Amino acid sequence: MGIVKISDQMHENLRVASNALSRSINAQAEHWMRIGMLAELHPHLDHREICQLLIRAEQAGGLDLTTVTASLADQPAPARRRVQ
Repeated sequence: MGIVKISDQMHENLRVASNALSRSINAQAEHWMRIGMLAELHPHLDHREICQLLIRAEQAGGLDLTTVTASLADQPAPARRRVQ
């Protein structure tokens, strides 16, 4: 475990979100980090797909990048979405 320094504004955002979603501040920060990490590693996935991936990872024993990456490699490549 380590210490991560964040801005006062981000801490306030975490406080508000954690209260609204019934999570601790640390749990909310970790949730946002998981979502962001997976979004950067797999930019073709949307938020819904990332959440489904997190649920599958939890059912398989927890989020492990090696396992998540391997499970994504087993899936067919998604069609490119057209941004308007």
